[in-house]
Amino acid sequence: MNNNLKKGLIFGVIGNFFVGFQPIIANSRPAALEAHIFAVMTCLVEAVIFLPLILIEKKVNLAKNNNENANHSNSMIKNWRKNIWLFLFIGIIFGLNQLLFFIGYELAGAINGSLTQKTTVFFSLIFGFLILKERISKVQIIFSTILFFGLILAISQGSFNLLTFSIDILSGVLIMLFITCLWMFGHSITKPVFARNEATPTQMVFIRNILSGIILFSTYFLFFPFENISLLFVPINQFYYISMGAIYGAGLYCWYKTLSYLDVSKATILFSPTPIITAIFATLFLGELFTIFHLIGLVIIIVSIVIIVKQKKE
Repeated sequence: MNNNLKKGLIFGVIGNFFVGFQPIIANSRPAALEAHIFAVMTCLVEAVIFLPLILIEKKVNLAKNNNENANHSNSMIKNWRKNIWLFLFIGIIFGLNQLLFFIGYELAGAINGSLTQKTTVFFSLIFGFLILKERISKVQIIFSTILFFGLILAISQGSFNLLTFSIDILSGVLIMLFITCLWMFGHSITKPVFARNEATPTQMVFIRNILSGIILFSTYFLFFPFENISLLFVPINQFYYISMGAIYGAGLYCWYKTLSYLDVSKATILFSPTPIITAIFATLFLGELFTIFHLIGLVIIIVSIVIIVKQKKE
């Protein structure tokens, strides 16, 4: 096993735990800490985490390109200004995503929400085709259908009758599908920025989170009284939103580190078992029941992801 593969596997395994634990923090937070202010603080904490990573990245790049030291900072700011409207749009998208993320998990439950997020690979195909002109094979279409079959099997507990669904669970799953779609749309429209070397993934995470946090905070008082700001100074609330931002940010960092050592297909497959981690912790801490239908659905989803991603690589 070569060194890059080892490092990729290490970051991938650690990343699974961070991503898998996100729904647990989200659904165990105090009831007073509603989704909007929780999303605000999660975004801002993530921005704080990624700011020093940008500075470290910049220092490493300057060391590699000694002849361009004088122009590197100006070039970064210039590229950010060049894409300012795109970044603002991305900030709105991911701000809405962060807000709906907490609402969706609260309604669907940690296990169902985590399984629904695995439809990312399907929306990756759709937006890759529509925006990036990537090809979709018949095998990918077939296994995308099978993936959704596994998802419906899991959340319906084998009944396949939408009329018997809890309205909360159904609403939560639909919200999770929407944000997964929106999430992949946001990533698809930023991919050309990476291709032109006008921003790095680390910079993009910082930019989108600082903008999302500002946008969400500025709209918060349209819906909630100013007095609610006192929620931010309650120690137990601080613990939860700092933990959420740190775990979410750490999951993203592990994802990008995994991508730096492995190709995207291997990284995607490596992160596909995150619902297993969620199911274990949801059973232990949230009292959710992981059933045989969840297990069968999860196996179908993971197998579908592996086949779809391998087809995409080919």
